[in-house]
Amino acid sequence: MSNLTRYDPFSLEPMSDLFQGLFRPLRGMIDVEEEKLASMKIDVTENDQSYLVKAELPGVDKNDINVQIEGNAVSINAKVERNKELKEGERVIRRERYSGEFSRSFSLASEIDRDAATAQYQDGVLSLTLPKKATAEKKKLTIS
Repeated sequence: MSNLTRYDPFSLEPMSDLFQGLFRPLRGMIDVEEEKLASMKIDVTENDQSYLVKAELPGVDKNDINVQIEGNAVSINAKVERNKELKEGERVIRRERYSGEFSRSFSLASEIDRDAATAQYQDGVLSLTLPKKATAEKKKLTIS
């Protein structure tokens, strides 16, 4: 089976097109689906007092979730284990559910008050309430 590639004589990136064509046959060897399954989708919102982070972690036991906060950096680590044992006479036709560890780290604009931070996990969604640390007031010095 041959692949047809559209040639664009006016392409601004002829070298880029050449290299993409060279590596195109290798695409099937890289398991992109596994990478998609292991990704963690998050939403981050904020108000004047805190950040609210919602992370999708379907099928993860809450005891297998680890959240770390340092300054303004947040790291969420999770592990999901699926039973891969087969009963006698069974065989796998297709396996799409991810099994393993995945993590997500990100930085926020303000430092977080770690002692006041809270976490809830319900219906496969981790909700973090991350209060912002009170900023020290600026003091203007009088020059004598």
